[in-house]
Amino acid sequence: MRIQLLAKTIGALIVAVGCVSAAQQQPGGSPIQATTPEQAAQIRAILAAAYLPQGGAPDSLAILPAPPTFGSPGQARDDAAAAAAQSLRGTPRWSLATRDADLSLPNAARAFSCALGVEISEAGTPRAYNLLRRSMADVGLSTYPTKTRYQRTRPFVVTSTPTCTPAEEDFLRHDGSYPSGHSAIGWGWALVLTQVAPERQNEILARGRAFGQSRVVCNVHWLSDTEEGRVMASATVARLQSAPEFRADVEAARTEIAAARTAKPAPANDCASEAAALAG
Repeated sequence: MRIQLLAKTIGALIVAVGCVSAAQQQPGGSPIQATTPEQAAQIRAILAAAYLPQGGAPDSLAILPAPPTFGSPGQARDDAAAAAAQSLRGTPRWSLATRDADLSLPNAARAFSCALGVEISEAGTPRAYNLLRRSMADVGLSTYPTKTRYQRTRPFVVTSTPTCTPAEEDFLRHDGSYPSGHSAIGWGWALVLTQVAPERQNEILARGRAFGQSRVVCNVHWLSDTEEGRVMASATVARLQSAPEFRADVEAARTEIAAARTAKPAPANDCASEAAALAG
């Protein structure tokens, strides 16, 4: 399978794991395998960023059910959600979903700037930025045992309809749809950021849910993919609470964000347009 060479960000590295057929994280935390030096370097970078050691994360195969099968009530529900999402094509919500599809940093972290009320950047809020960068590895990788086991076909392949990221379709055809790694990352980050800024919990959690829903809008994930992605995010963030380094980083980010809010830096995002897109 084709490997996306975007090794400068953890988000792209997580995607790269999905592209490599031999790079499978087995149940019980067995080491991820690589068949080339390039793959090995990518995988080392992912694991180096993670807070949890191999085998320390919740096992998605022990937690999640099998995905809905064709003809089942669950698949009918997924079909209806996919059809409804297609009506959003070309709207501001479709445009926002396209932006949410980009897991590269700093773009992905900035998706939460309006909800947080503070611009998230490596220069301006380095503690919060690093917290998101590192937790992305733990939460994103948590989905891959189940992705690899089931290799669920994505909705755009089944329905032969467009996605919001046509350049990624060739890769996505060969990457399991269930559960959604994007949704896991978005919801995981939302849970982490509510610890950093509990006074903004409602805005942050709503944005985290919308980040996952963007995958349905983009026509690259079924609704149940996003829901089970949130389950794995919740499980993984719960496990992160027992990691001392994670807890220390949360406290540092909380102090940093409180100071940044006092300084009142305006997020670079167009927050009014974002709110309108999500309300539409």
